[in-house]
Amino acid sequence: MSSILTNSSAMVALETLRGINKSLSQVQSQISTGKKVANASDNASIFAISTVMQTDVASFKQISDSLNLGSSTVGVARAAAENVTTLLQDMKALIVSAQEENVDRGKIQTDIDELVLQVQSVVAAAQFNGQNLLEGGGNISILSSLDRDSNQSVTTSSISVNRQNLETANSTVAGTTIAGAGAITALTASSLADAASQVVTLTAGALVASNTAGATSGYTFQIGTETVSFAARAGDTQNDVARNLKNSIDALGLTGITVDLTEVADPVTTNVTFTVTNNSGAAVNLTTTSGDASTAGGGLAGVADIDVSTSSATAATALSDIEGLLQTAIDASASFGSSQKRIGNQIEFVSQLSDALKDGIGALVDADIEEASARLQSLQVQQQLGIQALSIANQQPQQLLALFR
Repeated sequence: MSSILTNSSAMVALETLRGINKSLSQVQSQISTGKKVANASDNASIFAISTVMQTDVASFKQISDSLNLGSSTVGVARAAAENVTTLLQDMKALIVSAQEENVDRGKIQTDIDELVLQVQSVVAAAQFNGQNLLEGGGNISILSSLDRDSNQSVTTSSISVNRQNLETANSTVAGTTIAGAGAITALTASSLADAASQVVTLTAGALVASNTAGATSGYTFQIGTETVSFAARAGDTQNDVARNLKNSIDALGLTGITVDLTEVADPVTTNVTFTVTNNSGAAVNLTTTSGDASTAGGGLAGVADIDVSTSSATAATALSDIEGLLQTAIDASASFGSSQKRIGNQIEFVSQLSDALKDGIGALVDADIEEASARLQSLQVQQQLGIQALSIANQQPQQLLALFR
């Protein structure tokens, strides 16, 4: 039935043309923006996923900056520790030359004193942006990762870098007996038989530094007639106390006396233990106290006491002392080197992860320009045909006029 009121063909042609124009608008948007999902109305699910991923990419850029800052900080500390090691090696060479009888010990001592001053200068200057890892105790945390689980919960991860105290000066602090967190196994002239071991425990908990008001974290360890001491500074943990006591005992160079230490991940909840083993051939007495007058800091404190100016006997003692101090500096260099390598690996991983996320986002939202171009040409032809079809359909009512001629 033909009607001048209802033109079904025109309505169909118009609806088809509207669909073609809508598709054409979408393709033109893809070509102009380069994205097939430019906003939430294009595809709400994909838009939500890609937006979250884009915020993660931006976060990883900040993490990369944090890692680069941390790497520079550790790199300065490593370079300084290596320089200190070289200076101590030079000092050892001078001490070795002082073992001879026919030498000018005074001039050798002058050279050693100048090297000590240089060590102090290097340690004091080993800072990056005000952060010096060769002074004090504790550790620093470097933001290293952003972790998102399947429930969309987000947490951060950090790389912990231990400070390596290479200061040459000590300060004596007083305290009272420690109870609870940080308390050390009490040994009062405990006799350690030959070929036997003694486990020493530092109680888990939040350690109070000795250089804060009312603090009590000072430690003294005596082996036979030799005494070492350490006082925790702000930021130190039981790991630092045990490590410094071990290093100090090792530096004594006692024949047959060894100390084994395994640090724990969380000394606030887990006790720190280290084991003293006696293979000296005779029993030795061990005494431990906590809270008494102790020495804070100074991983290289003994270097200031090296004296070869008087006799070959003092030169022999100096040679024994410098070995322990040199090992402390070498350990510090190695520790910083390992930390810097790990940070470098993390920097590379974060870069690769960011690139992978960007590729994933692109696969979700970027338009295929080749496909869009071909689609555009096809839709333009369809649009022209649609317009022609609508024009033809609109002419049909006029044909009804012929019936009245």
